[in-house]
Amino acid sequence: MIFSSCFDYAVLAYHAVVHQLAPSLLYNVGISHLSLPPQAVFPGPWEAYIRAPVNKSHIRPSKVWHVEGSVSAPDAVLDSPESNFSTTIGPGGLVIFEFSENIAGRACFDISSTSGSTIHLALAYSESPKFAGHLPDATTDRQERDLPLYFPIEHEGITCVRPEFVRGAFKYLTVYIPKHPPKSKDIWSETTSSSLTEALDSHSDSYQKHLSSHNKARRISISSLYINCTAFPSNLNPRAYTGYLSSSSPLLNRIWYSGAYTLQLTTIDPAEGSALIDYNRRIDGNRSPQGSWYSNFTIANGTAITTDGAKRDRMAWPGDMAIAVPGIAVSTYDMIAVRTALDSLFLRQYADGALPYAGLPMGYGGEFSDTYHLHTLLGVWNYVIFTNDIPWLLSHWSAYIKAFEYSLAKVDLTGLLHVTSNSDWLRPGMTGHNLEATSIMYYVLQYTIRIANDILNDPYAKDQFARWKSISERMERGIDILWCEEKGLFGDNIGRRGCGGSAEALPQDGNSWTIISGIISNSTRRQQISTNLRQRWTKYGAPATEFPNVISPFASSFELLAHCAAGNHDFAVELMELMWGYMLDGEGFTNSTCVEGYRIDGDIQYPAYWSSARNSHAHGWSTGPTMVLLTKILGISLETPLGETWTIEPHLTRWLKNVRGGFATGLGVFEVVLRRMKIEGLGRVEVLDIETPRRSEGMVVFGGARMLVKGGKNRFFKFMDDAMRVEKVAPRWMDKQLEEDDEWERPEVEQRAAGVVDWKALEENYVIGP
Repeated sequence: MIFSSCFDYAVLAYHAVVHQLAPSLLYNVGISHLSLPPQAVFPGPWEAYIRAPVNKSHIRPSKVWHVEGSVSAPDAVLDSPESNFSTTIGPGGLVIFEFSENIAGRACFDISSTSGSTIHLALAYSESPKFAGHLPDATTDRQERDLPLYFPIEHEGITCVRPEFVRGAFKYLTVYIPKHPPKSKDIWSETTSSSLTEALDSHSDSYQKHLSSHNKARRISISSLYINCTAFPSNLNPRAYTGYLSSSSPLLNRIWYSGAYTLQLTTIDPAEGSALIDYNRRIDGNRSPQGSWYSNFTIANGTAITTDGAKRDRMAWPGDMAIAVPGIAVSTYDMIAVRTALDSLFLRQYADGALPYAGLPMGYGGEFSDTYHLHTLLGVWNYVIFTNDIPWLLSHWSAYIKAFEYSLAKVDLTGLLHVTSNSDWLRPGMTGHNLEATSIMYYVLQYTIRIANDILNDPYAKDQFARWKSISERMERGIDILWCEEKGLFGDNIGRRGCGGSAEALPQDGNSWTIISGIISNSTRRQQISTNLRQRWTKYGAPATEFPNVISPFASSFELLAHCAAGNHDFAVELMELMWGYMLDGEGFTNSTCVEGYRIDGDIQYPAYWSSARNSHAHGWSTGPTMVLLTKILGISLETPLGETWTIEPHLTRWLKNVRGGFATGLGVFEVVLRRMKIEGLGRVEVLDIETPRRSEGMVVFGGARMLVKGGKNRFFKFMDDAMRVEKVAPRWMDKQLEEDDEWERPEVEQRAAGVVDWKALEENYVIGP
């Protein structure tokens, strides 16, 4: 082992039987992404943070949130009722039930009695309490709120809404019988929606009378109400996580598990896809009335697919996958859902090599985004590195190279990628020679070389290496065109959104990507960008200044990665607790899942949409901490597929007294435990325990030292009180000599002002679309 006097800390290492690691011995030979384990790989007390239900087919409400009108015993149907009472609802009666978490699925009712023939219950769903009421929240922007679903009750016993009326995400379910018949335009019933619905258009008046006559003076008694959740279909046990996290910060633990659970809700049966009814119409010819909704559009072949959002859009969006795929890999290992999404995108590849902006129902109209095209290619890397699915990679390699060369050809003599599509994550200004697109292209270029050379040993790619390297070097020089010296950040593009331009923008996404991608190697500049991004934080999180009024967990997930790449892991943990903590505990959120975005003043409106009700409160692109905490804070990085070679570079940060976590691949388990401890007579230490697959080896980077280590269980000490002290620790130093570090105190949290909304810019930037 070699040490240098410039190291900040001394490092002491030895190999020992490590009793602090989670009991994961059953999985030391690996798990298969084709057949997920039936139980958690890392059982332990941290499982209390899992938000997924114990029984996904029978989720009951936890409380009554609101009652009005003709209702008796509204709490009779709650979880684990003590009596045999029923909830009875009459005309004008309404009950809003609240579930413990944001959930998804089909509503089912056990009807104990009904006074006569068919009665129509009105059902309205909402993720946020702000929109719990007579109307649901929204899945499209055609009107402010969706229509309630009129559900016919025709007999006693158990009855469920039809499969196409799976609601992708909700925490509040409103059940009511209208006192007065609704207006014709507000009627949408399960009985008339199989054709969605010519009948409703031509017979709405008669159907209105039908509802009135059938509901008048009638009552219904419900002995049981539950949800049959059809999300995360890959594993019958939704709590069988293949990864975990536990730390001294309960808030950080909640954040990790909320991200993992969000990724479960956004993983669906491909036959229950696409909430974009207007897009669907181009393919399925539906005549669904405005404001109606359903989830029966098949978006891919397969048994499971990862999508952007649980409520909407329920489609394969590549940008979301950039964050979601590694998050899935380190939490549930549902990589079949990832493969299905990638297959659906490559299936619709255009003749020129471009990949569609999103999966079905897009891809028929030439929809394209330069950045999302590149995110699809990054999805390939993330899928292969965690699965080693080489046959799949080979079957897509020619399409991959065609797509890669399509983008590479857009890098012109400036060294920047010239964007030809203004589509991105709905932010404005995606045009011309763009910072974000160029940086992502550079990143894709580096990983394409790694795939071609290290994994496939591809002859074509070897012939192209010199050309690719030349383009890479041109990009490294060209990026300086966008540098704004006075601001210490990069501008968005050449032109009006560049330095000193009429609409100057110093984007969160693009500046983050310059650090992540490595296109700038100057450590001083990387530190400057990271520090300046932090200085822009507000009370509710990091603003995406390229999109006025927006706090974007998507762009902020990239900022987390950027801070870690710059060596500022303290910043990353601080931002997680500031921003994702607000998403969990702020007013109007679900307290269980990660929201698509929100306004800079903390309001739950996502400024891309004029209707606040359309915001998705379970969105895969918002789950960055789930991936970052394991791969950057605990520092577990797979260098070759499945982790045959790896790097572990953990960072306790100033915010944590201890942190532990891990995940499994087909090769075995990767686990890191990092604690602040004391050894009598020797002072304060950081103790690092790791476990890696026996058939692997890797580099441990700890306290400034780099050590090549064989797979298995290993322990390392870093002494904190004597930075220049270096000595090798004998194996006698076991747990009984270690004591808790009672001197450590958590730092005070910096207070920040709330952002101020630019109301004019808010209205100017609404995205009117599907």
